[in-house]
Amino acid sequence: MRTTSQGILHEEWQHVLHVHRNWHLQMVREQYLTTQGCSLQRPENQYVYKIGIYGWRKRCLYLFVLLLLIILVVNFALTIWILKVMWFSTDGMGYLRVTENGLRLEGESEFLFPLYAKEIRSRTDSPLLVDSSQNVTVNARNSEGQITGRLTVGPSTVQAHGKHFEVNSNTGRMLFSADENEVVVGADRLRVTGPEGALFEHSVETPVVRAEPFKQLRLESPTRSLCMDAPKGIQIKARAGNVEASSQRDIVFHTSEGMVMLDAETVKLPKLPHGAQGGSGNPQGLYEVCVCPDGKLYLSVAGVGSTCQEYSRVCQ
Repeated sequence: MRTTSQGILHEEWQHVLHVHRNWHLQMVREQYLTTQGCSLQRPENQYVYKIGIYGWRKRCLYLFVLLLLIILVVNFALTIWILKVMWFSTDGMGYLRVTENGLRLEGESEFLFPLYAKEIRSRTDSPLLVDSSQNVTVNARNSEGQITGRLTVGPSTVQAHGKHFEVNSNTGRMLFSADENEVVVGADRLRVTGPEGALFEHSVETPVVRAEPFKQLRLESPTRSLCMDAPKGIQIKARAGNVEASSQRDIVFHTSEGMVMLDAETVKLPKLPHGAQGGSGNPQGLYEVCVCPDGKLYLSVAGVGSTCQEYSRVCQ
């Protein structure tokens, strides 16, 4: 029974293949005959579509491409011209050179806006010149942007603002220092050449006060007192002239433990009063100036003759 069913299926499958082969051969034969003997006709209701850009659109596209090409050529020419005029190179631009330590600028330069730099210095064989028609201002700021120091060089004034101002020599020695509390001059000598000298509103501490050669030295206090104080002594010398001390009132020499010494060949008191000869009792209050052998001065009541011997017991 199974063998009979397989035979029927095999015959039906061969019949299907035969029908399909005949249909395929017929189709090929019809295409060949149509190509050889007949011309194909298009249906009347079929439309033809052209693919692409034609007419004025095509001309506008070509014009736009040509314009872009011209702009590209002009830009390239301008770029070459700018590079040539500005002297661009691999090292920098014109007189501006890029080095390992920063920027190097040769020749004169003009800055229209503020310049921020960590260090500005000139070449080793030329000075550094900073010029301005108005003023030159140098500011120093902290990390928060606040100004901590300022140096302004104006048409008529030079101003420096800061907590501390210091001037040092090329060896690092401090020459001048100033702050809110004191002003220190670290040089060996402070020289004042003005005709009016120097005016100090408060005290001055110095080891030596000396005038120029062949010039006079004058210490004066017009409306107040003049006080000179030293822990080890005060020495006044005039090697080629006189020493004068003048006062509207009294001049007092006082020492608490030592003595006042007048070391000279001649000591003159030209304005002592010369009284007339009087009787005993000295009603005019005249005295005689006497000197002990050690140089001590004392007074004795004036008489007809010298009375120093009578009062010499003070020398003992």
